[in-house]
Amino acid sequence: MTKPRRPRSRALTFALHYLQMIVAMVVGMMLLYPLWMLATAGLPADAWVHRADVESLVMATTMVIPMAAWMRFRGHGWRPVAEMSAAMYAGFVALFPLLWLGVIDADGLMLLGHVLMLLLMLAAMLARPGEYGGHAHHAHAQRDVMRAQ
Repeated sequence: MTKPRRPRSRALTFALHYLQMIVAMVVGMMLLYPLWMLATAGLPADAWVHRADVESLVMATTMVIPMAAWMRFRGHGWRPVAEMSAAMYAGFVALFPLLWLGVIDADGLMLLGHVLMLLLMLAAMLARPGEYGGHAHHAHAQRDVMRAQ
């Protein structure tokens, strides 16, 4: 006889969801960013596609795409997906003035932008604890199925 499965705590569910999104982002970065590098490799070093601000937005996009797909797969609605996606870009965009003024360089933008991305994602999750720590995403999925019928 098997023991009944204990439900996960909200904190564990929240942490696992955060980790799953990060894994999806890393996979996307590893698969999609090299395609960008390959596509732009033949362009001159001073081409607009090689600017640090452009590169950071491309890098964020390679992470947003699989993260958003994972969230939708998990049953999240479009609004939380859009909020999380915006949080992922916001850290980089907030640093652009520092880049443009020469306060930070391209490496600083990438490092600080990724750190801010993770912090802003966590903030977005904390703003909707029921969405990420509970089982609200299952309710979204059930609602979407009901609408489709």
